[in-house]
Amino acid sequence: MPVGFQNQSTVWHFGGARVVWEGHGVGTLDGNGQVWYDLNRGGSNMAHRPMNVNFRGFSDSVVRGLRFVQSQMWTMNIMYSRNLVFEDIYVNSTSSTENNSLNTDGADTMYSDNIVFRRWVVWNGDDAIAVKANSSNIFIYDSDFYHSTGIAMGSIGQFLGQYEYIENFLARNVTLHETARGCYFKTWTGEQIGYPPNGGGGGKGYARNIVLEDIKLDRVRQEPLFITQCESYSGHAGEGCDTSNFKIEDVVWKDFSGTVNAAVSNAGFFRCSAGAGGCSNLTVENFTVKQDGQDAVLDKWLCKNVDGDEGFECEEIQESSEEL
Repeated sequence: MPVGFQNQSTVWHFGGARVVWEGHGVGTLDGNGQVWYDLNRGGSNMAHRPMNVNFRGFSDSVVRGLRFVQSQMWTMNIMYSRNLVFEDIYVNSTSSTENNSLNTDGADTMYSDNIVFRRWVVWNGDDAIAVKANSSNIFIYDSDFYHSTGIAMGSIGQFLGQYEYIENFLARNVTLHETARGCYFKTWTGEQIGYPPNGGGGGKGYARNIVLEDIKLDRVRQEPLFITQCESYSGHAGEGCDTSNFKIEDVVWKDFSGTVNAAVSNAGFFRCSAGAGGCSNLTVENFTVKQDGQDAVLDKWLCKNVDGDEGFECEEIQESSEEL
């Protein structure tokens, strides 16, 4: 069944109001996703590969104590919904073969307000939780994420001429175990190259009032704090980074502790777009992350077009070091 976003479909649609869905820690939705992981062979956004559940038009409700195993694609998408609590949720979408489980996000939000994720455990091959277009008042508490890409703002700005936003996000007391990042932002460039789902760009908007605090890292694999405004069509990575018209501002990373892999030397990499006026008011407080097995705190911050940095000192990104 189509969901009305990119080329995506879903196995289940679920909506309603004043619902309590209680799984008691044993209720399980098994997507038998290994068949899809092997068929997909690491490709991105495979047509007709369904997500497990699309929560749509869902309000004033609680989903609790459910297990989601080997979801076919995203475990859940929360669309056009408000005032929801998802708590004590277990997600495991990992592959048992050489084919990875790309696009197995734990949860995505879009066009939704006041969504709480509490006490989640996620093992997967993509974003643990991704906050996408027109999401506001999104909260993540007391959760553990394993081997994913981390907590994502985006991607966003993919659709030409559309105005989108992410506003008022809080993550608190989250531990990330061997994830690619801690938290990262990804916006599309301001120039459309190709068409969704794997191409696009040219959207506008903003992300503001984003706070992550009391975050523990366990051997994170790359820079724990990351911003790229260079998302583009395959084969054009790193191009058009200054064309994005999506503004990122008022972001706080507070009380980050733990470790990154020994090969990681940068605390943060912030590649912001000149076309959006750069990133404004980025704040880091009490950042004590170290390389695994080392005593020194990471203190190298690579930046471009950052206006208003507090708690860290930017070193200008050189063209040869740009990443996405």
